[in-house]
Amino acid sequence: MPRILALLLICLSPLLHAADDGSKLQEGNLFPKVKLETSMGDIIVELDRASAPMTTNNFLLYVDKRSYENTIFHRVIQDFVVQGGGYDKEFNTKPVMRTIFNESGNGNKNELYTIAMARENDPHSAGRQFFFNMNDNPSLDPGRKWGYAVFGRVVEGTEVLDKIAAVETQVHPTWGWPDVPVEPVILLKATLLPQQF
Repeated sequence: MPRILALLLICLSPLLHAADDGSKLQEGNLFPKVKLETSMGDIIVELDRASAPMTTNNFLLYVDKRSYENTIFHRVIQDFVVQGGGYDKEFNTKPVMRTIFNESGNGNKNELYTIAMARENDPHSAGRQFFFNMNDNPSLDPGRKWGYAVFGRVVEGTEVLDKIAAVETQVHPTWGWPDVPVEPVILLKATLLPQQF
């Protein structure tokens, strides 16, 4: 009997996993809004589930699980990007639930004040890290190669992002990473805002 139960769980696990992908959060709302409370002020992003459904749902899942709370913006390059979501204040790596398909060909461009998914060289390696474009960055758009998937834009708090982008940065003394803020910039809380009708 235990073996049958184990086989049943193995067969059902993809279905259970699929149901927990963020798609049920404000289901039917194509443009959900998320409030990001940072140590330098609040930012509100409007996500684009119509163009980037998998990416948006993935981001919402981390928001819903409160997994972005007390993470840092670890990479800040003025006039380029503000990146975060992957590390806590001690630079411990936060867990990745899954990697997602790259939706960079959705028509959205890496323009000033848009939000996009960070990834490694593998085009389908995006997990939890995201970045804000602090300029129009056409080099991040798809062309002959995969780009970086834009899945929303800032609708309030651009002045906060400008302040974050202007902080003093350094090569991290322990990890050797460049462009790390000298004073940590913290994402304190991320909240899915109530749907407006």
